[in-house]
This record gives sequence, structure tokens and C-alpha cells, in this order.
Amino acid sequence: MRGDFFRKMAGVTTSPPRVSLNEICWSWLGGFLGIGAVAGLNYGLLEGRDLLLLIASLGASAVLVYGAVKSPLAQPRNLLGGHILSALVGVTAYKLLGGQLWLAAALAVAFSIAVMHATKTLHPPGGATALIAVIGGPKIHSLGYFFVVMPVGAAAALLLIVALLVNNLPATRRYPEFWL
Repeated sequence: MRGDFFRKMAGVTTSPPRVSLNEICWSWLGGFLGIGAVAGLNYGLLEGRDLLLLIASLGASAVLVYGAVKSPLAQPRNLLGGHILSALVGVTAYKLLGGQLWLAAALAVAFSIAVMHATKTLHPPGGATALIAVIGGPKIHSLGYFFVVMPVGAAAALLLIVALLVNNLPATRRYPEFWL
């Protein structure tokens, strides 16, 4: 039995081939414009207010929606649903268990994975969004459930708009693969 356990860790295939320079450039442009739009609004329009738009999990979303456009994890349903549902889970975990941050953090991530699986919205950055809702500090915590709308929902929607524009410019790319 122990041999089977370790044998499974050997892998069964090889690493995928390197992408073309053209693909790298379009992914770069999407990442720059998407995060640039979110960060520009965050620092240009919202700075000095009690609102924010830029959260760390968006960086991972940018990798998916601009760098892995065909992945099921990068599709609009997953981008929006994964972030929004995970934000709801994370805020709830903090509200119920904020006195025990280790437990709130663990449950937020675990339940966000379960909810995303159950709703077919699996988006790995959603786990980070749930975690941010728990460990994000006073500015995040003061937003309560508004965190789900702003920054999470609004920023994910902005990344999606940029993805729809940039990923469909070249003839070699198409986004999305599916909506629902």
C-alpha cells in the first residue's frame, strides 16, 4: 500500500510545450491592461476613501484569464462566481469565527473550495479571496459583506471586460470558451 502511495507521486505525463512569443505578448498585454485598470482606479479614484478595488488574488486571476484563456478555471462563470462565492464564504467565516483567525482562515478556504466545486465555479484565486476576507485587516473587515461587491465583484468584472477585449483581438485567441 505504501508503495502505491509514493508511486502516484511520480507523475504520468510530461510538461506541456512552451507557448509562442506571440502568446506571451498577448498574455502580457492582457495582464498589464487588466491589472492596470484595476490598480489605476484603486489608486487614482479610490485612494483616500474607505474603498479599495485592488486585492492580491486578482493577480492570480490575471494569470488565468490572460495567460490560460482556454482553461475551464479561467472562464467568466469561474472568474466571477469563484471570487464572489468565495468572498461570501470568507466574510461569513470571519464574522462567525473572527476571534479564532486560524480556524476562520482554514474554514474559509476549505468551504470556498467546496462551494466552488458544488456550483461549477472553481477558480483557484477564489481561495485567496476567501482568505483575504479573513486576514485582510481592519480596512477589509470594516467592509463586511460589501467586500463581496467592492472590491471583489467590481474588480473581477473589470478583469473580465478587459479579457473580452484583449483576448479576442488576435485571430489566434478566443475568449471565452463558455459562459455558463
